[in-house]
Amino acid sequence: MSPLDLADKNAPYVPSLQRTEGQPPPIAAHGGLSYMSFDQDGDAGTAQAIEDALAEMAEGEGQRVIDMIDNAPPGPIKTKWGPAFRDWDECVAYIRSSNSIKVPDGGVATPLPYTVYERPTYSVVTSNAIWRDPTRADAAEILRKNEQDIRRRNLFFVQVLRDARRIGEYYPGLSPSSPECMDKLGLSLAHLDSKCTNIYDSAEVERVYYPEIEKLLLEFFPDATDALVYNHDVFDKDYAGDRTEDQDNKNPGVNANYAMLVHNDLNDNSGRVRCRELLTKNLRNFGRTQNCTEEEADAKMSRRFMSINLAKPIETIEQYPFVLCAWPSFADQPYITNYRVYDDRVGETTRFTYRPDHEWYWFPQQKPNEVSMLKCYDSVTDGSVSRWSFHTACIDPTAPADARCRKNVVVRAFVFF
Repeated sequence: MSPLDLADKNAPYVPSLQRTEGQPPPIAAHGGLSYMSFDQDGDAGTAQAIEDALAEMAEGEGQRVIDMIDNAPPGPIKTKWGPAFRDWDECVAYIRSSNSIKVPDGGVATPLPYTVYERPTYSVVTSNAIWRDPTRADAAEILRKNEQDIRRRNLFFVQVLRDARRIGEYYPGLSPSSPECMDKLGLSLAHLDSKCTNIYDSAEVERVYYPEIEKLLLEFFPDATDALVYNHDVFDKDYAGDRTEDQDNKNPGVNANYAMLVHNDLNDNSGRVRCRELLTKNLRNFGRTQNCTEEEADAKMSRRFMSINLAKPIETIEQYPFVLCAWPSFADQPYITNYRVYDDRVGETTRFTYRPDHEWYWFPQQKPNEVSMLKCYDSVTDGSVSRWSFHTACIDPTAPADARCRKNVVVRAFVFF
């Protein structure tokens, strides 16, 4: 083997930006180039990402957006997308006073939180060494303020949620419990009577629930050859026990906060990077150990693969439902890249600005045996299938004041064909 061949073997994996046919360029740093391209001594481009984050904040556009929101007169804020609201209560009052919002059977009109910042954003995770480095205290302070300001650049917009169990009424002949629904809309519904009795016990979730979900996925997608559940999160606002996260022991802890922002977990780059680092490095994998060679990963990723999030409640959901948006209603919309900066990787998630015709779905009173499924990534780029869905948690304004908060487990999986 020549030295050149050896260098190629040791080079970082840099994905090509595989946009969907007809999709506009993303709103992203470096034209959407993965930060793996800026790798320095194995840092996966994290040093460059921190530098870019500080430069982005120094430009002051984020603060200008905050000032626009803070200085707008009382009442609805006029935006180029339509009327928006600073807080949930104000938006609900607008909905209740309107006679023009039509809600289908099983649906609800509700405020949903969207970003109004049309630039790439950066979030430095809590485990990053910069937070504990006294020599970088000044930079950390700038980054900390940015973390605190992120929510100040979001506004509430009115959206109507349709009952996902009625998808066949909106798309005749399409069952929500079918792979065809996932291909068309990026979301679907499955059913599972799990033998996992304690979602707060991460070891039991891994031992019992992960194999159940892998089996479910292989049965749901008959053309699939393998399914890998690789991590999970637990959500329970009212949980009184220990919430501590312990990644080293594969314990995600218990989330007290629900993800109240329209977003997707992956994009053109991170769908491939996350898959590759799982297969070849077993990186942050809570599931079955993976030890593929580069060649084996190439072969596996040369065929179709998808990333799916699956959310299952442990009791009927009364409040803070998980809501999903159908792919056709935003397929031509550029996503906004949010970079999550670790010490050894730069994750990429996406955010979206509001459109009144975004097609939102929910599962009202979702039952413990109902598993809502959303696509976070699909390697097929020719436009024949959905690439992803986006999603958020929301507050159901029709729920009683004493409604119980959502208690559920969300697992993430790759499905290979």
